[in-house]
Amino acid sequence: MNFLEAATSEERLSMMKVFAKKFFERSTKLDEEGNFPFDNIHELVESGYTTLTVPKKYGGKEISLLEFVQLQEQIAIGDGATALSIGWHLGIIKNLGEKELWEEALFQWFCEKVKKGALTNGAASERATGSPTRGGKPQTTAELRENQWIINGRKIFTTMAPVLNYFIVSASIKGRDEVGNFLIPREAEGVKIEETWDSIAMRGTGSHDLVLTNVEIDEKYLVEIIQPGNKAANGWLLHIPACYLGIAQAAQNYSIQFAREYAPNSLNGPIIELPNVKQKIGEMEKELLVARSFLYAVARQWDDALEYERPKMKPELSAAKLVVTNAAIHVVDLAMRLVGASSLSQKSPLQRYYRDVRAGLHNPPMDDMTIMQLAQAAIEKNN
Repeated sequence: MNFLEAATSEERLSMMKVFAKKFFERSTKLDEEGNFPFDNIHELVESGYTTLTVPKKYGGKEISLLEFVQLQEQIAIGDGATALSIGWHLGIIKNLGEKELWEEALFQWFCEKVKKGALTNGAASERATGSPTRGGKPQTTAELRENQWIINGRKIFTTMAPVLNYFIVSASIKGRDEVGNFLIPREAEGVKIEETWDSIAMRGTGSHDLVLTNVEIDEKYLVEIIQPGNKAANGWLLHIPACYLGIAQAAQNYSIQFAREYAPNSLNGPIIELPNVKQKIGEMEKELLVARSFLYAVARQWDDALEYERPKMKPELSAAKLVVTNAAIHVVDLAMRLVGASSLSQKSPLQRYYRDVRAGLHNPPMDDMTIMQLAQAAIEKNN
C-alpha cells in the first residue's frame, strides 16, 4: 500500500485503518518490553505516509490539517506511541511549508531528503528550562567560528530519537541576545543519543536525551531565529489531541467488545444488555462525539482561514487540545469502570490506554496556560 498512489483522502483513511490493525497487534509486546516501534515507523516511511505534508510544489501531497488529524487519530487507535512519534515529523514539515520559515532552497533540499525517507523532530526541551512553551532560554549554546556553528548542550524528550535523521535544535547564540533553531544531521560528529526514556506512559516513543558535544555544522544550518515561549498559532499541533482521541476511541472499542462477550453466571446473557453498562457506553460516545466535532471543526477552520486570519486562532487551537485531551482521559476512565478490575490486568490494553492518555496533560499547550489565554481573549472581546 502506498499513500502517494491514493487519489482521495477517503482512500488514504481506509489504508490507514489497515495499518492501525497491524500496529495494534504489535502494541502489547512493544509496551511490555518498552521497545520502540521500529517496524511501524518503517512501514509508514515505506508507504509514503511521512511525505504527505510536503508542499505540492516540492512533489508532496500537502494534505489538509483536517486530513492530517484524521489519519493521526487512526494510527493512535492502533498504537498511541506510534501516532505521537510520527505526528511530530509530519506536523513540523507541514508547519514549515505553510509559514515558509526557512530559506526556500534549503527547505526544498530538506523536502527531497524527506521524500527519500528522512525523519525529523524538534529538540527544544531541557531539564533546567522545562517546557519551551513557558519561555525559558535554552542552555544549549551555539558559537560561530569562521563559517561553522559549534553546538553544545543536552536536550530531553527527543521523541523518535532512535530513528531520526535530522534534529531541529534550539540554542542560545553566543555573543548575541538571540535564540536560533539549528538543523543538525544525525551523522554529525559529537551527536549522541542517551537512552534515558523511562516514562510509564508512551513507553514506545523513544523520547531519549540528545547530547551534543562540540557538534560542527555549516553556517547555513541556522535555519530560524526564534523567540522562546513564542505563542504563535500552530495548527499542526492538533496532531497531539488527535492522538489522544484515537486512544480514547480504542478504549471504547475494547470496552464494548468486552461487554458483548462477558456473561457472568448471575445473568442470562452478556453485560451489554445492562442499563448501567449502556449508560457508560452512552457517556463515552457523547464525549467522543463532542471532542471529535470540536477537533475537526477547528482543523477545518484552519484549513479555510486566510493567511492573516490564522494568527488569531490561538484560543481555538489551544481549547481544542484541552477539551479533547481531557475528554479522552474521561473516556478511558469510563471504559475501565465498565470493564472492572480486569482492566488493571497486564493483559488488558486498557491499562496501557490509561497510562498513555495521561501523557496528553504534559504535551503543549498546558491546560493552565490555555485557560489564561482563553480568559484574556474573553476579556479583550468585552472591552
